[in-house]
Amino acid sequence: MLIGVPKEIKNNEYRVGMTPAGVRELVSHGHRVMVEANAGEAIGLTDDLYQQAGAEVITSASDIFANADMIIKVKEPQTQECEMLRQGQILFTYLHLAPDLQQTKKLIASGAICIAYETVTDAHGGLPLLAPMSEVAGRMAIQAGTHALEKTQGGMGILLGGVPGVAPAKVIVLGGGVVGLNAARMAMGLGADVTVIDRSLDRLKQLDEQFGPQLKTLYATKEMIERAIVRADLVIGAVLVPGATAPKLITRDSLATMKQGAVLIDVAIDQGGCFESSHPTTHDDPTYIEQGVIHYCVANMPGGVARTSTFALTNATLPFIIELATKGAEQALLDNIHLRDGLNIYKGKVTYQAVAEAHGFEYIAANEI
Repeated sequence: MLIGVPKEIKNNEYRVGMTPAGVRELVSHGHRVMVEANAGEAIGLTDDLYQQAGAEVITSASDIFANADMIIKVKEPQTQECEMLRQGQILFTYLHLAPDLQQTKKLIASGAICIAYETVTDAHGGLPLLAPMSEVAGRMAIQAGTHALEKTQGGMGILLGGVPGVAPAKVIVLGGGVVGLNAARMAMGLGADVTVIDRSLDRLKQLDEQFGPQLKTLYATKEMIERAIVRADLVIGAVLVPGATAPKLITRDSLATMKQGAVLIDVAIDQGGCFESSHPTTHDDPTYIEQGVIHYCVANMPGGVARTSTFALTNATLPFIIELATKGAEQALLDNIHLRDGLNIYKGKVTYQAVAEAHGFEYIAANEI
């Protein structure tokens, strides 16, 4: 199969869909790989490294889209990329379609086979292609929040871990999944007073057993969240409903009860955000203030540490890419139920229920197709 890796064009997105090591693996399996020139240059993955691994370096993204059987990306295709997709072409990338009607329409119109990293599953019920970026985003959320709490950034002027004789910051993590776990670990490592709120008692028990009294846990109800954020200095929004729009856990009315200069980090912004006052921001302009509360809602947080993120992502996606390339989309999707869970759009039909429900499209189960 001929596999194409275009350069990412989203604002401040320096990740690339595949490392040279990934290219070498695919070539060793008998496949061809085209990589757009300078696709990984910003993170030290030069064209020479890709050529040494066996890739063809192509100067034009349009040539890659025109010729490749499968497109491997990181972020959702931008408008001009959607328009270059072809009938039956495989697109394998993060899509986050539930909050994005326009992208969904364009992918339906393209006739492409669109498989979303974020809804591919594993035998344990996890999301193996979302997990590495969730780990990165959870850890970055604390870095971003620590910086935003500085007075020069508009924050309260609080040091996350405090110092002897001065109390540390109170950090509330909404969601105890991969993002929440990594955020909590980082915050506790810096000495913060950390509480995780989740609606799964089993998950709260796991966190309690793992961290003991160092980590506080609370069961998620509207009242509990409202009471917790009143005293919070930093709130991490780490909730996820796979493939669906994120629930709004903090309303604008609740926002008014928070401290002036407190910080909200919305890691769920790719899925529409879990705060009512959230809207996407970029690494160029990451924060804004509403009702005196700083909001950080960068939609591609892991792009800020693009080299680490690229290697972590390729480690996770490569086995699935090899399977798709070796078997072809239809056979791979038939053989692998976990890969089939990632299928969101198939040749004009919506095959992921949460996406269909979000936009009012007809849903057709992937196994029926």
